[in-house]
Amino acid sequence: MWAEESIMYQIYPLGMCGAPFENDGIPAHRILKVLDWIDHLRKLHVNAVYFGPVFESDTHGYNTRDYKKIDTRLGTNEDFKAVCDALHAAGIRVYLDGVFNHAGRGFTQFQDVLKNREGSAYKDWFYINFGGNDAFNDGLWYEGWEGNYDLVKLNLDNPAVCDHLIDAVNYWIDYFGIDGLRLDVAYMVNRNFLKRLRSFTDAKKKDFYLIGEILGGDYRQIMNDEMCHSVTNYECYKGMYSSFNSLNMFEIEYSLNRQFGQDPWCLYTGRHLMNFVDNHDVNRIASTLTCKEHLKLIYAMLFGIPGIPCVYYGSEFGAQGRKEDEGHDLALRATFDKPQWNELTDYIAALAKAKRESEALNYGSYRKVLLTNRQIIFERKSEHERVLVAINADAADYTAHFDAGCGQAVDLITGKPHDFGGGSLLPAYSASYWKMER
Repeated sequence: MWAEESIMYQIYPLGMCGAPFENDGIPAHRILKVLDWIDHLRKLHVNAVYFGPVFESDTHGYNTRDYKKIDTRLGTNEDFKAVCDALHAAGIRVYLDGVFNHAGRGFTQFQDVLKNREGSAYKDWFYINFGGNDAFNDGLWYEGWEGNYDLVKLNLDNPAVCDHLIDAVNYWIDYFGIDGLRLDVAYMVNRNFLKRLRSFTDAKKKDFYLIGEILGGDYRQIMNDEMCHSVTNYECYKGMYSSFNSLNMFEIEYSLNRQFGQDPWCLYTGRHLMNFVDNHDVNRIASTLTCKEHLKLIYAMLFGIPGIPCVYYGSEFGAQGRKEDEGHDLALRATFDKPQWNELTDYIAALAKAKRESEALNYGSYRKVLLTNRQIIFERKSEHERVLVAINADAADYTAHFDAGCGQAVDLITGKPHDFGGGSLLPAYSASYWKMER
């Protein structure tokens, strides 16, 4: 499927486009800025864009007011359709954020409940106790997402609510031509709704792709043939940066083998998880790593491990940001007037090109070849191709001795030949994708 061969790029539109945090109701055509980034995306070899929330909301996008209306701060539905059409014309697929666990306080149906209380036709769309009170002193209590009362939990056991959301997805596919969804807090979303969504999208658009957000536990609870095709791989996200910061490659290798190895107990062998080194909810990777020389290397690992790599906008040119910088996620969701290009961006583009053109890097199995605290070599093997991913996180050169199974290879990143005779030199702070001779 196309998604399993994709290079994803995540955009948080309200941030990237410079929208005010509070919905001021003032129309602006900010989303059209994305049109100016399409050449940048193509140069990066990106072929799928994942947009964070784009629909009318109270503030940050995840508190939806209207599932069929582009946020006034971003523009009009026609504006966003023009963006989607331009991306598709450039060969780039489009994912949207599907925020179905909760809505905002400004959600029309919730406002009707606040106004009409027990007389509202929508009182069963939420979890309401009219005998209680909430943090906003509404004279009623409702369930919010994890205690956040700006996020009103939807009752997905109510068929009318499910109909409303499925109708919105149907509209997004028909009008915007979207190709997939990333499902916000999918680990909390009603499983019957996930099954209905999957059944609907399979019938509506056979190659439509669903990626569920999940933070831990067994991913198969929502990643299966009835629900999501893929999920967010937080285990390897943590394993990657932690392995570099602590110079302990055993951590990430443990996760990779646990998830993708060949033993019968391995969890997700053959699945394509969505991998990332940062996103809109966590610190920028350039701020997370303690050694700047590791920045290229962690991207080499990201593009070399099994799954679908996703690059967060701005991080490809080294943008920094920590949650504590502004006391809020706003520090992670910066505005950029235009894309930048530097040595890191060059390197990520080379990795993306190698990944897109390699059968083994897209579909190959995983096997550990060599492991020390500061070096790791693993094999990706498919039917027609074998690639070794070799990473040296140390400040010193390292000569690796192992049975390569052949005499020579070519590095897919640099195009340079590699000879395995007498050991393989891994220069300090280096990464290689060795495509083995057959």
